[in-house]
Amino acid sequence: MTELEKCMESLILTFHKYAKEDGNEKTLTKKELKKLMENELPTFLATQKNPKTVDCILKDLDQNRDDKLDFEEFLPLIVGLSMACEKCYVLHEQKATKK
Repeated sequence: MTELEKCMESLILTFHKYAKEDGNEKTLTKKELKKLMENELPTFLATQKNPKTVDCILKDLDQNRDDKLDFEEFLPLIVGLSMACEKCYVLHEQKATKK
């Protein structure tokens, strides 16, 4: 597999690893989402000032309002964080080339 294919596989496997904890591996409950974020996105969570960050994320992403996230609802979180990280990367690279 290519590097990108491995990353995609890792994202899918990680989602299902946490989703299956309640017996339904197709959706993340709030508890599962919180555990995923604590284990897989600890730096992001540590920088959040709102103690209800996971609640807010679930509410924002849960399109069908079932208090769970399926994979399609989960992806915007990963895309948004990836875009923010890429912007930081670009800024860091720009600063490095100016020195």
